[in-house]
Amino acid sequence: MGEFTTTIEHRLDQAYKNLQEARSTGDEYLADTFTAEIEDLRRLATDNGILIQR
Repeated sequence: MGEFTTTIEHRLDQAYKNLQEARSTGDEYLADTFTAEIEDLRRLATDNGILIQR
């Protein structure tokens, strides 16, 4: 499960960075897209017993 966990954490980190950038440029559609991606990744992590620190 180590590689899967690392992948989820990496994708979450990237999604949070992208969300911050979208918000800073005022792109609400893109911000909503990244928010949905974060929610999906967090749900996937929870379903697989991965504890997310954020």
